[in-house]
Amino acid sequence: MTRGVFITGTDTGVGKTRVGAALAHLLTGRGLRVRPRKPVESGCPTGPGGLLPQDASVLREAAGGAEPLERICPYRLQAPLSPERAAELEGLTLDLGRLYTACLADVRDDDFLLVEGAGGFYSPLARGALNADLAGGLGLPVLVVAADRLGTLNHTLLTVEAVRMRGLPLAGLVLNQPTPLPDPKMDNAADLERWLQMPVWRFPHGSGSGVEAWGQEAAVLSPLADAWLAELRMERPA
Repeated sequence: MTRGVFITGTDTGVGKTRVGAALAHLLTGRGLRVRPRKPVESGCPTGPGGLLPQDASVLREAAGGAEPLERICPYRLQAPLSPERAAELEGLTLDLGRLYTACLADVRDDDFLLVEGAGGFYSPLARGALNADLAGGLGLPVLVVAADRLGTLNHTLLTVEAVRMRGLPLAGLVLNQPTPLPDPKMDNAADLERWLQMPVWRFPHGSGSGVEAWGQEAAVLSPLADAWLAELRMERPA
């Protein structure tokens, strides 16, 4: 069984890559060989070598930069739309089987597979397939990332319910603050902890990137990573 995590969001632009990069940096520092995968990325700008998958590039760097970008993100699309729609516009046949195979390419039993989806859990990812279908096929625990803003309670509770209805383990919930909170009286983390009866990991507002930012943000996720590592040691005794 592949060990790892599938990172999904309650929507697009909620901070999945920020959380994924912090996790990749943290787990690599703990001695795991992290294999980041963003099998398809839309909204890619054009660079000297063609379309540049920005999220996948960040994940690659955070995991140590050992793997070629083509392996981390083999399918790049220009239109900033759902991958299913963007692929259709570009005349590309994108199916779930290809994405599944891309996620597992060159992943060994002792690796840690870190897969970032595109958009929300129920966002269309390939022809006739959602992010949820890829997560289900991989069978990985799902880490849900939500934006800390008005309306997130509904989106987050719906996403968590969808993950559980698919029979997938819920690895955790990260509440990312992409902008300063508009209302200081709002406390989404406390409300979600009460409704879900589970800890919520909070990423404060910040715009930094690179090793220094990943190190600071990874500290928030240290308890979560410690729990995962403990489980891996129990599954694979020395």
